Amino acid sequence: MTNALPDLSAEWLEADGLGGFASGTVGGYRTRRYHAVLLTARKPPTERIVLVNGFEAWVETSAGSFPLSTQHYAPGVFHPNGCNRLRSFTTEPWPTWQWQLEDGTVIEQELFVPHQRAQTVMVWTLMESAGPVQLFVRPLLSGRDYHALHHENPAFEFTATVSGSVVTMRPYPDVPSIAFHNNGSYQAGPMWYRQFLYAAEQERGLDCLEDVASPGTFQWELDGSQPAIWLLAAEGQEAGLNAKKSSLKAISIRIRSKERKRREQFPTALHRAADAYVVQRGAGQTIVAGYPWFTDWGRDTFIALRGLCLATGRLKEAGAMLAAWAETVSEGMLPNRFPDYGDQPEFNAVDASLWFVIAVHEYFQAMATAQRRILKTQRAALQQAVTAILEGYLRGTRFGIHVDSDGLLAAGQPGMQLTWMDAKVGDWVVTLRIGKPVEIQALWLNALALAGTTDSRWRMMFEQGRQSFVERFWNPESGGLFDVVDVDHRPGCVDATVRPNQIFAVGGLPIGLFDGERARQIVDTVESQLLTPLGLRSLSPHAEEYAAHCTGGPRQRDGAYHQGTVWLWLMGPFVEAWVRVRGKTPAAIQEARERFLPPIQAHLQRDGLGHLSEIADGDPPHTPRGCPFQAWSLGEFLRLDLQVLR
Repeated sequence: MTNALPDLSAEWLEADGLGGFASGTVGGYRTRRYHAVLLTARKPPTERIVLVNGFEAWVETSAGSFPLSTQHYAPGVFHPNGCNRLRSFTTEPWPTWQWQLEDGTVIEQELFVPHQRAQTVMVWTLMESAGPVQLFVRPLLSGRDYHALHHENPAFEFTATVSGSVVTMRPYPDVPSIAFHNNGSYQAGPMWYRQFLYAAEQERGLDCLEDVASPGTFQWELDGSQPAIWLLAAEGQEAGLNAKKSSLKAISIRIRSKERKRREQFPTALHRAADAYVVQRGAGQTIVAGYPWFTDWGRDTFIALRGLCLATGRLKEAGAMLAAWAETVSEGMLPNRFPDYGDQPEFNAVDASLWFVIAVHEYFQAMATAQRRILKTQRAALQQAVTAILEGYLRGTRFGIHVDSDGLLAAGQPGMQLTWMDAKVGDWVVTLRIGKPVEIQALWLNALALAGTTDSRWRMMFEQGRQSFVERFWNPESGGLFDVVDVDHRPGCVDATVRPNQIFAVGGLPIGLFDGERARQIVDTVESQLLTPLGLRSLSPHAEEYAAHCTGGPRQRDGAYHQGTVWLWLMGPFVEAWVRVRGKTPAAIQEARERFLPPIQAHLQRDGLGHLSEIADGDPPHTPRGCPFQAWSLGEFLRLDLQVLR
């Protein structure tokens, strides 16, 4: 990002590598319940809790008092007017704001989250002034689950403990305490701030009003040599902040220098953005599906890992993640989700296990290309997991998943959403794709073919299945593929709906299942009906059920989620298919780069700054929706840029 001022409602993200994060808007006002200065994961990457929602900040000079912060209150009031003084903003190397006051005073504010620490460092520096300057900051606290909202109540604990340069607050007995390390002074002054309005939650038809508490005010005398330092740490996460022989300024300089050096080691800003999704789980690592509300999901992890880790050369992390997931195979299936609370995983996906097989193959391939050895124990464990998955599917497992007599994979039962088109509202499964979905066959056949390189029984099954696939899925009327055959397990019943899932038969996976003219027709059909500048629509606009916009309350949004909404991650398999059917010539690759990448690159400068959104509206202007920081969206863009279009 440059120093130019972006949209004030655009969002920034700082992730700690543990599953916690800090996020907000350029303008400083919170538009989501998830925006916070200190949000920590008590059981990384789950059990997230908001500790410090935000803050009020103002400056006093001889010319008067000048707010630096802005809040959004019901019914639609922005107060105070700090964002009117905002002169510049950048996310490089971390979120940095500059304000210019009416008397010429210039204040710079920096915020960053050190890696592997549930801490937030904030520094205010006086850049220009004509006289004495005082800075005042009031923390705004809640101490609540990150999905919840907080309201005024008598149980909130306003009392703070002051010990030297550390002010400690604990909003409630059952939440972590917060240590505010500072080089200023603290004055108690309990106060409730009521009726914050979160516009993004309101737009999504959710509860959107919150009250937060402020126990007191921090104050600093600013001069050019001594910045105001505010180091926030969750309980048990104060490593490096209590050095007895070091001043707080020296400690902050050391933390800043270490974090800046770490970030500078990434070759590009996108490599650094990818790092935000690689987080700790137990003794290992995993991939967060997206910020601010997702944790780690099996399907998302294995899709995103290909770009976030394999394409960027993070092979050690990729191998460790795959090895950790390999230990969770049950009845031939991998979990699709670990809930925020509790340890029982959810096995509600037919494709997550197959994406794991693809990721393992590409990990082996990447290690070979990089001429790096894989530990025998790790290779054996991964191969054993792959075999367990294929054998489990062959025998038959949960939710009617089994190999049919035609060699294809059937799956599904009423009330379950097993494919990536997984929206469900109560008992209503919006896209109930029971039978033999097209992308599941592409994944299954790819898994068989890859396993068949070392075991002939899988190769034989692949040959049978591919023949059935080519014969049964071709739809001459659309010039593409059926979305599902044997719908509801009824032989011969087909779903001819034009959806993007067919693209995986020709792109996005190691092995294309169609070639020649039919492969080109599939790509052309997808391009003509589903392609947008940001990704593929999930349903053709010609369909009666097509939803042009993914807006409204939860039921309306979930109903539109896979009924026309654009998915950014699908641009990866589409572009790969597009260049494949053109022979992957240098000219085709260059044309693809010039045509398909610029709109996505432009999107990096809006909404989730430096990142890519989960979804967008099906109709122009294709307004981004959903999660503003999505792992597989960024992962597939990196895979395109660093591998497919190399």
